[in-house]
Amino acid sequence: MSVFVALAGCDNDDAAPPAREGTYRVNVTNLTGNQPLSPLGAVIHFAGYTGWEIGSAASSGLERLAEGGDPADFLAETSGNADVLSTGSGSGIIGPGASDNVSLTTRQSPNLRLTCATMLVNTNDAFTGIAGLSIGDLAVGESKTIYAHPYDAGTEENTETASTIPGPAGGGEGFNAQRLDRDFVSAHSGVVTSDDGLATSALDESHRFLSPVAKIVVTRTQ
Repeated sequence: MSVFVALAGCDNDDAAPPAREGTYRVNVTNLTGNQPLSPLGAVIHFAGYTGWEIGSAASSGLERLAEGGDPADFLAETSGNADVLSTGSGSGIIGPGASDNVSLTTRQSPNLRLTCATMLVNTNDAFTGIAGLSIGDLAVGESKTIYAHPYDAGTEENTETASTIPGPAGGGEGFNAQRLDRDFVSAHSGVVTSDDGLATSALDESHRFLSPVAKIVVTRTQ
C-alpha cells in the first residue's frame, strides 16, 4: 500500500501547472471637442485575427459599430475564431474629455495583441481605435499609450445629414445595411459642417476634429 501511495504522489507532482493568466485594462479618453465616442469594443487575440485593415473592406460588425455605435456585432463575429482569446465592451458613451475602462482577462502569452474600436457618433461612419497592438510583453504594472487616429469605415457616404447621424447632433438612423461609399477603411479627412458651406449638414464648427481623437492606455494589472 505504501508503494502505491508513493507512486500516486509522483503522478501528482508531474501534473502540468495551470496556465498563467493576465488581466489588461484598456482606458480610453476622448480628446475631441464635441464628438462623443460610442461604447468601446475590445478584443485580445493572436496574430491570426484582424479587426480591420487600412485599404480593406470593413466587416459587417465593424460597419455596425462605425455607423451606429453598437460594438455587439463587432465582438460577436469573433465567436469561433481560435485566435481570439477575450472580448469586452465599455459601459457607455464617452463624452469629450471623459474616459472609460474595459478589463479583459486571458491566458498569458508573449504573442498577445489588442484590437479595439469606438465610433465618433456625430459622424456618418467615423471610428477610432487600435488594430493588433502587441501587449504580450507587458509586465504587471506596465502600460502602453497610443494616441489614436480617426478612420473612415467606407460604408456610408459622408453626407452629414441629420437622418444619417446617430449622435445628438442628428438623432438619425445610424446603421444602414446598404453600402453607399467606397467600401474600404481609410484615414478620415474630417467633417465639412454647415459652417463651412455644406448647407445640408447637421454639424457645426464644434463637431470638427483633428488627429488624434482618443488616448488609449493599455495596462497589465495582473
